[in-house]
Amino acid sequence: MNAPRDATARAFVASHRDEGSTELFGITELCREFGITLRALRFYEDKGLLAPRRINGTRVYTRRDRARLALILRAKAIGSSLAEIKHYLDLYGDHGEGRAQQLNYVITRTDAAIAELEAKRAHIDATLAELRLINQNCRAQLESRKRSAKSAA
Repeated sequence: MNAPRDATARAFVASHRDEGSTELFGITELCREFGITLRALRFYEDKGLLAPRRINGTRVYTRRDRARLALILRAKAIGSSLAEIKHYLDLYGDHGEGRAQQLNYVITRTDAAIAELEAKRAHIDATLAELRLINQNCRAQLESRKRSAKSAA
């Protein structure tokens, strides 16, 4: 990003903020806040997950874009695919009219994820129990062989 354009974008963002309000955000500001790279933010734009305004070619993000980014990163952290994230975000609508649909989608998605993880945990617990039993038996056999070898000697 070149310096004059960056300064223009910062000035534009600053001029559209109320005192104490942060209605608009620059790309660098969001990247720093969320600990992501410029490339990651642009990737989410390319996938249609974010749609910032452009001022003299510089990206300017709204409060809604910031909220969407927070949701994207949270959904990624729990293993959601980009397609699932996009579907969830698209359900919202232009003015939040799809919020109930979003909540139902999240409930369905999280119910399924919880069930899947609980099944995996049960499998892991069973596998650990079996491994412990095998380990214990092998230790007992080895100890028995050591005792037999000592008594033979």
